Amino acid sequence: MQTGGGIARLPAPLRLESGGVLHGVEVAYQTYGTLNPDRSNAILVCHALTGDQYVSGIHPVSGKPGWWAKMVGPGLPLDTDRWFVIGSNVIGGCMGSTGPASDDPATGKPYGLSFPVITIADMVCAQAMMLETMGIERLFAVVGGSMGGMQVLQWAHAFPERISAAVCLASAGRHTAQNIAFHEVGRQAIMADPDWRGGAYQAAGVRPEKGLAVARMAAHITYLSEPALQRKFGRELQRDGLSWGFDADFQVESYLRHQGAAFVDRFDANAYLYITRATDYFDLAAAYGGQMAKAFERARDVRFCVISFTTDWLYPTSESRRVVRALNAAGARTSFVEVDSDKGHDAFLLDEPVMTAALTGFLASAAEAAQL
Repeated sequence: MQTGGGIARLPAPLRLESGGVLHGVEVAYQTYGTLNPDRSNAILVCHALTGDQYVSGIHPVSGKPGWWAKMVGPGLPLDTDRWFVIGSNVIGGCMGSTGPASDDPATGKPYGLSFPVITIADMVCAQAMMLETMGIERLFAVVGGSMGGMQVLQWAHAFPERISAAVCLASAGRHTAQNIAFHEVGRQAIMADPDWRGGAYQAAGVRPEKGLAVARMAAHITYLSEPALQRKFGRELQRDGLSWGFDADFQVESYLRHQGAAFVDRFDANAYLYITRATDYFDLAAAYGGQMAKAFERARDVRFCVISFTTDWLYPTSESRRVVRALNAAGARTSFVEVDSDKGHDAFLLDEPVMTAALTGFLASAAEAAQL
């Protein structure tokens, strides 16, 4: 599998939904496969909340396979022998794209909390500009799950003329109160850490590791399901007997502590604040009096595939059905699959044969329709 990547410097300032402007924006990306001569075989894969551009291959920080290595590669659903797959790190992130840990060109110092609030729409605009620097005017497809699915829907809303197909997995057209509530718990955990220093921890040479770890632990619970937690851990003890204290007595406690500790090694606390806020602000229907269908009126020529999972309580099937109803009302060609899985929200990242078959079949059908 041929791979590449680098940093794309956007050719113009990025004007944000908040009214602010970012100058000198950089977007980190990775590519898999070969772009064909007429540049018509590109697929953009959008990552979830704490993902990044390393969709496949080996992640340079964690040393583990890319977050969707099961789906991207030779002979896989996103077949890199056929498609040119692009993964980009969202702006506001911390894996090479401009974010709060980046240096402000005006001061030469890290932005910290002076970084402007960004939205899903801003992320997508940056991606569109990045593709222009690569000479790609039109994508065959844009694919993503969770926050990546929000980006997919935003692409269909903002740039429908630049995509043939869109795949939205385990996502929603807006956050529920429960989604926002869990994110607020995480943000408060970070900001309550004494080492957060009002967001200026880089200048102080410290990191709010404890707060960020707790934020990750709380969020990780929402990615799983009760059946998955019970199957993996139940009430199994970490060692013989109880500690009669507050050590990690139960295996599930140890697992969450490990997830939190591993997360702080690869993620920036301020980036977590900004990206969670971007997802909370996302609401495709808000500008249309609550009628999401109007957001897709220009996307009638885009082919959509929406996939949900039965035990996903973070973005339940009801939210996917809401998106599907809006697409149907807009006259868009839409396929919908609910996958029976006990793995919860993270199912879209795992080995799910029904999801694999649905995605493979949809891309094949969409490619035939696009005459690719």
